[in-house]
Amino acid sequence: MTATGPQQAGITGSPRLLAAGAAGFAAAFLMLWALRGMPGGTLSFWLASLPLFAAGFGFGPGAAALGGALAALLVGVVAGLFPAVILLAIAAVPVPLLLLAGQRPGGAALGLPLALLGLWPLTVLLLAALFLADDGGVDATLRAVVEVVLARLGVPASEGLVTTLVRVKAAALGFWVALALLGNAALALRLLARCGLAVAVPPWSAVRLPAWYPLLPPVAALAYLAAPEAAVPLSALLLLLVPLFLQGVAGVHRRLEGRQARPVMLAAFYLLLAMFLQVMGPGLVGLGLYDQFQRRAAPRNS
Repeated sequence: MTATGPQQAGITGSPRLLAAGAAGFAAAFLMLWALRGMPGGTLSFWLASLPLFAAGFGFGPGAAALGGALAALLVGVVAGLFPAVILLAIAAVPVPLLLLAGQRPGGAALGLPLALLGLWPLTVLLLAALFLADDGGVDATLRAVVEVVLARLGVPASEGLVTTLVRVKAAALGFWVALALLGNAALALRLLARCGLAVAVPPWSAVRLPAWYPLLPPVAALAYLAAPEAAVPLSALLLLLVPLFLQGVAGVHRRLEGRQARPVMLAAFYLLLAMFLQVMGPGLVGLGLYDQFQRRAAPRNS
């Protein structure tokens, strides 16, 4: 779409800039709604990346980047620097990165964006560890946060419980960020399709990580074995397993394709996953690894 006259010049004559502005205001509104403790604030917090995905899928990664920058600026002006940094970490930066990673000359690809769902939270964790190095490190900060949360919940803050929560807190946050980004991307695609702006994306069941990605978790495992009591190495290992876990979930979808009872079976699968995540999680990571190597070897065997 191009401008046809002077009256369409500037921002109002550019659909991309309009989409970026609308996405930025919407993302900032969702974040500020959560920060003010309004009803549904938790949901609005995790939906902050949705408008940026919608702008990015519809008008390119540049629109998502401009919208994210505007959202971070608005949140910074209204609520301060720390909330703006949070918005940058959960939405404003990862959304354009994921969209850029998915661009290919022949169409979209999902492998590298899936890898970034583990690499981006890991990057944030390492930057936080570097920034907090003079304040006792990530472990001390997480311990203080956990103790405050447990005190507000009225739960006795025993040393064993606090230590356990500190060791997995960063990984849990990264896991939920990855799920929120994935879910908001899927929801944005659905909303655009309903508006007649369908975007061609490979099916979720066909996703496969880059060939180099399975080499990263063993490196993190070695770092964890070297410092088993620290929170960062364990969280890094768990974060790097998230893409393999998601690839395992995609493998379940692929194996159920064409079955008449597929919706019921998927509903049962997700229900069991929510109830027994600690049991099914490692199995899905294993399934993701199996699919990674088995599907890569399949063309050579055919």
